[in-house]
Amino acid sequence: MTRKLIVEADGGSRGNPGPAGYGALVTDARTGEVLAEVCASIGTATNNVAEYSGLLAGLRRAAELAPGADTEVRMDSKLVVEQMSGRWKIKDENLGSLASLARQAASGLGRVWYTWVPRARNARADRLANQAMDAARPGGGGVGDGRAAGRSGVAVTAEPAAADPQGAAAGAWGPPQGRPTTTLLLRHGQTPLSAERRFAGRGDVPLTEAGRRQAAAAARRLATRGGIDMIVTSPLRRARRTAEAVASATGAPLQVEDDLIEADFGKWEGLTFAEAAAQWPDEMAAWLAGTDAAPPGGESFATAARRVLGALDRLLAAYPRRTLVLVSHVTPIKTLVCRAILAPPAALFRIHLDVASLCEIDWFSDGPALVRSLNDTAHLRPGGR
Repeated sequence: MTRKLIVEADGGSRGNPGPAGYGALVTDARTGEVLAEVCASIGTATNNVAEYSGLLAGLRRAAELAPGADTEVRMDSKLVVEQMSGRWKIKDENLGSLASLARQAASGLGRVWYTWVPRARNARADRLANQAMDAARPGGGGVGDGRAAGRSGVAVTAEPAAADPQGAAAGAWGPPQGRPTTTLLLRHGQTPLSAERRFAGRGDVPLTEAGRRQAAAAARRLATRGGIDMIVTSPLRRARRTAEAVASATGAPLQVEDDLIEADFGKWEGLTFAEAAAQWPDEMAAWLAGTDAAPPGGESFATAARRVLGALDRLLAAYPRRTLVLVSHVTPIKTLVCRAILAPPAALFRIHLDVASLCEIDWFSDGPALVRSLNDTAHLRPGGR
């Protein structure tokens, strides 16, 4: 029999934007027992950002407590309920980013549906959110030791802010708990298309001789670092050959994850940016304006992000507290970086990644992520390690 949960969530801001916080609780739908309460102040943010943050925290906690459980989410925010139910379009890019994270969290549950309730029926989540907002006020003392006032025996924790993707919530981060899962994100070595700065998506192009040297240099760097538990690679040849070099140097096992493949650039494959823009000026303008537009015959960055983040969630669940090398491409790696730093999807256009570069991200089980390095190419310099 499938277990059933209820998530009650709320968030608010005193000033909109102003000192903001969220609260959520998870209850057993059959018994009414409160299983967990979570709350956190998120610095300066809007009401809507705080509400989405409460939703995300509640879904994550529910998925931890009872993976696969059917879950009803109750909120007094008509906006969040209608948008998450798919009846209203999400126009704000920041809210879209948070909604994407919420959908990813919901993927760890069974059937999830959203119910609007009057504010009076959401009083428990409102109480937690107000407690968090009190802590967010100047001189309010932050979230203290991270515990909300809860009944005896209930697991009550404060979540780090998932909130404003532009960074307004940075002050809500607390000390992460336990040993993280570490991902070392390695872009493949040079190919004929990357050397000429051409779109390279699903085309299975090989590494150049320089690319093979770069892969070997990255492999030596990772072997020197040590502690590699698993190598996971995109299925495309340029990534697999890079991954095989790492596996040979480190002795770590290698597996293929199809969802780490590069975005599909459709008819732009093999073209330079200028060539694609000359033939498809309107499509290029739309593609540069947001992540929902796709190249002709290709895949949008938003669609790519859904599969890449799904792959990340599966890997984090399968290899807790391990160190993984993920060998992939520009779009998947940028997507993972954006998730780690809570950046909006459009931040993809403002990150540069060299061939054979490394990024290191720690993912903690209680929510936070920590980017330790970005576009690290020390191993490609003479004498680099």
